[in-house]
Amino acid sequence: MTGTADVGVEKDSDESAAAVPAEPREVPGSPSEEEPAPQVSLVKRPRERAPEVPAQGEVPTARPPRAPAPDHDPLDDAPPLDVDEPLLAARAHRPSDLIRFLAGVFGIVAVFVLAGIATSTTSGIEQDIATNAPHFSAVLSTITGLLSSVAVLAVPLSFAVERLIKRDGLRVADGVLASVLAYGVSLGIDWWVAEGASDHIRDALTRMPTSSSGTLTDPVHGYLAPVIAYMTAVGMSSRPRWRVALWAVVLFSGITELLGGYTTPLSLMLTVLIGWSVAYGTLYAIGSPNIRPTGQHLMIGLRKVGFTPDSALRAPDAPGGTRRYHVTQQDGPPLDVHIIDREQQASGFFYRAWRRLRLRSVAVRRSPQSLRQALEQEALIAYAAAASGARAPQLVATSELGPDAAILVYEYVEGRTLDELADEDVSDRTMASLWQSVAALHERRIAHRRLTGESLLVVDEEAGCLVNLSGGDIAATDLTLRIDVAQLLTTFALRIGPERAVAVANAVLGAERVAQALPLLQPVGMSRSTRVDLAKLTKERKTAARARALEQVASGERTQQQAEEDIAVAGEDLLSRLRGQILQIAPEAPMAPAKLERLKPKSLIMVIALTFAAYLALTTIKPAQLKLSQMNWAWAAAALLAAAFSYVAAAMSLTGFVPEKLPFRRTVAAQLAGSFVKLVAPAAIGGMALNTRYLQKAGIRSGQSVASVGASQLAGLAGHLLLLFSFGLITGSQTNGDLSASRAVIIGVLSAAVLALVVAAVAPLRRFVLGRLRSLFFGVVPRMLDLMQTPSKLITGFGGILLLTLSFTACLDFSVQAFGGSVSFSAVAVVFLTANAAGSAIPTPGGIGPVEVALIGALTVADVSPAVATPAVFLYRALTFWLPVLPGWIAYNVLQRRGAL
Repeated sequence: MTGTADVGVEKDSDESAAAVPAEPREVPGSPSEEEPAPQVSLVKRPRERAPEVPAQGEVPTARPPRAPAPDHDPLDDAPPLDVDEPLLAARAHRPSDLIRFLAGVFGIVAVFVLAGIATSTTSGIEQDIATNAPHFSAVLSTITGLLSSVAVLAVPLSFAVERLIKRDGLRVADGVLASVLAYGVSLGIDWWVAEGASDHIRDALTRMPTSSSGTLTDPVHGYLAPVIAYMTAVGMSSRPRWRVALWAVVLFSGITELLGGYTTPLSLMLTVLIGWSVAYGTLYAIGSPNIRPTGQHLMIGLRKVGFTPDSALRAPDAPGGTRRYHVTQQDGPPLDVHIIDREQQASGFFYRAWRRLRLRSVAVRRSPQSLRQALEQEALIAYAAAASGARAPQLVATSELGPDAAILVYEYVEGRTLDELADEDVSDRTMASLWQSVAALHERRIAHRRLTGESLLVVDEEAGCLVNLSGGDIAATDLTLRIDVAQLLTTFALRIGPERAVAVANAVLGAERVAQALPLLQPVGMSRSTRVDLAKLTKERKTAARARALEQVASGERTQQQAEEDIAVAGEDLLSRLRGQILQIAPEAPMAPAKLERLKPKSLIMVIALTFAAYLALTTIKPAQLKLSQMNWAWAAAALLAAAFSYVAAAMSLTGFVPEKLPFRRTVAAQLAGSFVKLVAPAAIGGMALNTRYLQKAGIRSGQSVASVGASQLAGLAGHLLLLFSFGLITGSQTNGDLSASRAVIIGVLSAAVLALVVAAVAPLRRFVLGRLRSLFFGVVPRMLDLMQTPSKLITGFGGILLLTLSFTACLDFSVQAFGGSVSFSAVAVVFLTANAAGSAIPTPGGIGPVEVALIGALTVADVSPAVATPAVFLYRALTFWLPVLPGWIAYNVLQRRGAL
């Protein structure tokens, strides 16, 4: 049954059905009584007509039924309509408004970029218009200018009167607010173009009118932008006649201004984009009047397409935000009604765009472009699923519900979803029934694409039913069908474990079809909810295993090595365990993961990081600050050698705390790759993560890798404090009572004390630091005990820490001497140790900004003139941070290709 139900929902009206309290009614086939009661009961009751009383002495006679009036609707004589549902919000923040606002902002930026770079094109267009403008009659130009000025005011005013007559003043208020904001934005851009923009932008957006002298035209029309914003915000675009009138007036006024020499083409484009963007930004910020159909509109629409609804209960939403209602009828079976509307279609736009950009087209379902397409697609899949023999709700009818919504009426199937069941209630026979339905769909080349717990309805202990087929595909490819199998395997494994999940799938589908899904067992191919559940399960297993290991080690039940092995086993993710179970039933199953990704996030991060590095390098390091003409190139070369040696020292400090043997050259390359990672993460965090990953790829277990990196960091912290104290004493003894060079020591001590007090005083920060330290240094002491059995390793590790500090200190000292500065090596060491620690405390990528400020300030305190300290610090940062970025990126990619990272 298909039809159109006009339920009197005006698209641009904020009117809603009246809310009348009523007693909640129990709907047959609704969820159990333990579920929370509906929030609001909306009831529509027909007005009762008073009985006619005969006059005194008159004998009542039976009258024939009166014929209904021509405009009488027989549905008005129907019983009351009871709807239990929460009230819809009076205003809705529509994702479509946000998308249009962002598109408008992008257009404004594009206009400014075009004005700045395409100077010849814009000036040529303006010259052509100025040359041909005198061909138009002056009288005609004057008349058209007068008419356009009147029309620009008359059209908005007329529409406002029409809206007020229909009691839609709220939209008029929205339009007035948008117009005021657009006027303010216009004034701001006018001021910026006049005072701060480049000459190219100013020339492209303004011109000198022929009728006046000395005054440039405005870059943005002060009256046209507010008018466009007003007409867009009040919803004129949804009314064809008003929309045509609006754009005719705008075009008419723009051409008049253009021919009169009062504007430029880019200025007109900027004006339209500002009005459009401000209107949609205002609508998204304050919300638009909610025109989504309510349950009352649904009930009326069902009656008008032939059903006899008696009551309705709002059910949990289907995937994608589709609203669902359980409807009971007076003389028919219960119904499961889905409402799709335009707002629902726009939701999740950015996530879908990212998935479409990241994944291959075969792994992403293409979204319908219109409401009609969405209705037809879901109906087609429902009919195809019924024809395949799969157990799924039967589609009974479809209908449009007003201009911006549609309904799909399904038969109601009693049951509970898999998400609502306890783990012990999930039986093998129910899972087998669901697998049989999926197999029936796949035989007809139908893919479900949403085989998560909310789409698996358990009817009883024997049978299950597939729901939420709206996201499916017809004529699906083999890869899409295999993704379905992988998704359902993961869904069941999350509830009952990989062993039972693979066993049931093998019993229904066979080992060959189950094995074909193994390459698709990747998080990126799963639904969003499944990825969240996988990450949550892995985290819970690791946390529980770590807590249990700490207790067992403390009580002496297990050794440290056994506890680390238990943590490593618990940290194995569910998909790996699923692959292991599949390989047991099909040892010849393909192991290579299928290529689903078109663009990997790490590749995108690399591009962003390189762009960010280039931008910072161009804006931070300036030749004037480096003073290259005054630099001693011999000392600069020495500083370069010291910076290069720091990577050898860093490799020594890592290998010295790893009992296992590591290839030294590859370890040096890993430290060089860390210079690239610093661009997108704070130096300490990025280096620790990279070293841990490197050790894991080298064959060292996860717990031992973390312990080794933690031991290296702990030894580095101890060495840092010891060297700071030692060089501080040396610096103090060299000053002979002159305390100017020892101020850096005082600054270092005070900085460390203040930092410690802040961490201790702020409870969330204290818990964060303690938690990180506890997880980082778990197993450090046993790791150090293992290292004590090989003294050469300890000598290498602590020697690397000492050489690392000395190499950085030498690089900074040589940089200072390259610009004629003179300060003792011990004082430079104190400056480096204190300022680098203070600057790194602020978690900016690579310490950009705080480290430079701290180093320049510390050198100034140590009696180095700012004229020498500033270029010296920039040279030092260029050699130790910026110059290694490109080699670090190369090393990072090479190590990744070789499986070392």
